[in-house]
Amino acid sequence: MKRKLTYTLIVVLAALIAGSCQQEQLRPESVIKDSTVTKNSFDQWLQVNFLQPYNIDFRYRYTMAETDFNYYNVPPQIEGAVIYAHLVKYLCIDTYDEVAGLSFTRSYFPKMFYLNGTWQFRNNGSITLGTAEAGKKIMLGGVNYLEDVFAAHDAGRITDAELEDHLNQYYIKTIHHEFTHILNQTKEYSEAFTQVTPSTYVGDACFDTDDYWLGRGYITAYSQSEPGEDFAELLSEYVTHSAAWWDQQLATAKTQTTEVRKSNPNAPEGNTLIQSKIDMVRDYMDASWNIDIDVLRSVILRRFQDVSAGRVDVHTTAI
Repeated sequence: MKRKLTYTLIVVLAALIAGSCQQEQLRPESVIKDSTVTKNSFDQWLQVNFLQPYNIDFRYRYTMAETDFNYYNVPPQIEGAVIYAHLVKYLCIDTYDEVAGLSFTRSYFPKMFYLNGTWQFRNNGSITLGTAEAGKKIMLGGVNYLEDVFAAHDAGRITDAELEDHLNQYYIKTIHHEFTHILNQTKEYSEAFTQVTPSTYVGDACFDTDDYWLGRGYITAYSQSEPGEDFAELLSEYVTHSAAWWDQQLATAKTQTTEVRKSNPNAPEGNTLIQSKIDMVRDYMDASWNIDIDVLRSVILRRFQDVSAGRVDVHTTAI
């Protein structure tokens, strides 16, 4: 009985195999169709302002392949995406056009911006506002909060200065920070930078454990994570704030050194450490890219005022 069943099974399999060999020929046209999206006025605006002059793909529609699945992801609302596109263009790309030239911007700005509706929340209590990937892509988050911020400003609930501070803290500084990473990935900074505060970086630990990072020689709490982030924080904070703000940070760093020395009596002054590092950042930008960071700062701050004063329409998609 067992041998008969086995034989029967073989016959059935042979019939199936034979049948499979007699299947129809493959259809000559592909059954995989490219998705088609009807372009709206914003798509046309992006074509004229990003793709044609810079070959930059500004993606605001959810794209699975570009999404980091380690975090919750929310598609951006088009109203916020329009605003963010204007901010990227006017406060960042156009800024480098003015300071370093169109050839520089075309050569070194990433070829893709990808927007996420919210930010990425990490287990150590920090928030990732944006990321840079291999010099080719920058992800920017928090898009869905932008419309409310501008509505509050238009209604007089926040001042011009408060709008500028908010945009800088959560959006514009992020772009300049991530672009700094791209510049560093293209031309490395000196190893000497890593030796200014070599033993106090804390990696991916919770770096915001107290209020004395300035006294330890770091311009922000996040600067303490590792040298690359320290470098990017220094440049992005410097060029998006006034000289008076920067001087105040150095003064606070000097004061905080007293607290730091309670646990580390031989600690150098925090303001001296920060000054040493920003000098290296300045030299790097000058020698590697022929960019004066003081000129870059003046242009960014002027353009910030244009946005807060309403001289730039961040809602339009008219070409």
